[in-house]
Amino acid sequence: MTKLDKGTVIAAALELLNEVGMDSLTTRKLAERLRVQQPALYWHFPSKRALLDALAEAMLTERHTRSLPEENEDWRVFLKENALSFRKALLSYRDGARIHAGTRPTEPHYGTAEAQIRFLCTAGFSPKRAVWALWAVSHYVVGSVLEQQASNANDRMSDKSDVSEQAPSSFLHDLFHELETDGMDAPFNFGLDSLIAGFEQLRLSTTD
Repeated sequence: MTKLDKGTVIAAALELLNEVGMDSLTTRKLAERLRVQQPALYWHFPSKRALLDALAEAMLTERHTRSLPEENEDWRVFLKENALSFRKALLSYRDGARIHAGTRPTEPHYGTAEAQIRFLCTAGFSPKRAVWALWAVSHYVVGSVLEQQASNANDRMSDKSDVSEQAPSSFLHDLFHELETDGMDAPFNFGLDSLIAGFEQLRLSTTD
């Protein structure tokens, strides 16, 4: 029988998540995977929400490698590198953005959050604007990944024989083809760069 510690449960849950997705990730299936009785899971996670929160934290701990600024790093570079690392972490697991959405920093991550805020304050942001900037980037990343992962899920389920009766114009057809060829990285980076450019205009403002 698998030793049932918290780390073992999280590792099994992440593996199962990639196989079945968030909606089908149940404590019953997880218990079957671990070969334990379902109530045994409640010792570590009293609810599915508690389990999902732990999975969100595990994803970031495992894959988010740029949560802290480097010494003498430009604030614009940090925000971009932080966002790209965060996005990569969420994309590493099926429904990663849905798992993360709505969570807040937990006590073990308060130090990281404070370091990020103080770093932006040193760059000229007020504390409130520093938090707003970090929130804006975080929400942009989560929203973008939500859309991307939902699109991927729809592609898996779509019937390729279901063709729209109304074909796009040649202009839209060529444009859509070009956008599809570009992939998701290019539009994500465009939006992220636009956000950061906007922060440059606002960071020294004295009016909140």
